[in-house]
Amino acid sequence: MRIVCISDTHGQHGQLRIPDGDILVCTGDFTKRGRPGEVRDFNEWLATQPHQYKVIIAGNHDFLFEQQQDARTLLSCAIYLQDEACVLQGLKIYGSPWQPRFFNWAFNADRGEPLRQIWSRIPIGIDVLLTHGPPHGILDVTARGQVVGCEELSAALRRVRPRLHVFGHIHESYGQLIRDGTHYVNASSCNLQYVPIHPPIVVDL
Repeated sequence: MRIVCISDTHGQHGQLRIPDGDILVCTGDFTKRGRPGEVRDFNEWLATQPHQYKVIIAGNHDFLFEQQQDARTLLSCAIYLQDEACVLQGLKIYGSPWQPRFFNWAFNADRGEPLRQIWSRIPIGIDVLLTHGPPHGILDVTARGQVVGCEELSAALRRVRPRLHVFGHIHESYGQLIRDGTHYVNASSCNLQYVPIHPPIVVDL
């Protein structure tokens, strides 16, 4: 299965050159402020993409998905995951939008027990994990040199051990690495100035 990874497009998805593949995943922040019109525009763009499946989670900019349970109906061209899983041709995918508290944005949760409870819902046997934010110490360094990934997510990864973990949120740590059998991808499409200069990352599973 060829998985094409994007994240943090912030409404500028139309400027990306998307490679072909089996599954297109976006790990949140596909809008600027989560307004319904922005979501509809993203959905219309998804409809033009050739991938058989599109799997989406929300991020801290996508307020509508935290505020309204029926927001997912606006993504009619994709599978939207919010603390849930799907199976595509035998590939088990789990998605969650939460992150360590970050100012006053959407899907904030406190470090420690609140996030530990959220990540405890990830079942064993997941092949692909989609989260908005990174785990601690992996592609999570800000421009100021701060390591801001989630420690509780790192602990959950040691339990779940997915083959692929895709996230975004920290634009300046775009890239990929393989560690302890997991392929990690920070797929942030925009740089720190919100310019969509980072190409999608393609992973074959």
